[in-house]
Amino acid sequence: MSAASQDEVAVVLVDHGSKRTEANDMLEEFAALYRTMSNRQRVEIAHMELAEPSIGTAVAKCASDGIKKVVIAPYFLSRGRHITSDIPALVAEAQRAHPELECIIAEPIGIDPLMAQVIENRVTGALRSA
Repeated sequence: MSAASQDEVAVVLVDHGSKRTEANDMLEEFAALYRTMSNRQRVEIAHMELAEPSIGTAVAKCASDGIKKVVIAPYFLSRGRHITSDIPALVAEAQRAHPELECIIAEPIGIDPLMAQVIENRVTGALRSA
């Protein structure tokens, strides 16, 4: 894996996608939070299906902007079919269209103590409002 400077790397956050605009808007809100937290210069969003931008569209935008390496970061919890099959196929298709890019797929969110805390916060909030 080649080293790339910060301005040559993009992160593409990918969620499932929805027909509901409000659901898709959440990924943009999360991307803004991630940009601030990570201090990454280039963070794009993509939806696996049902909404734009697609993975192909996001990767094409990165390529046209001179990005050299794209990390596809799934906004998914587990290694289900979308992570093991669908997203890799869509990324491979985008990679074929832009062979000058190196595309890497990160692991999904998975099991993490921080996620356990998020769930506990939601449970506590639900109990307070019940």
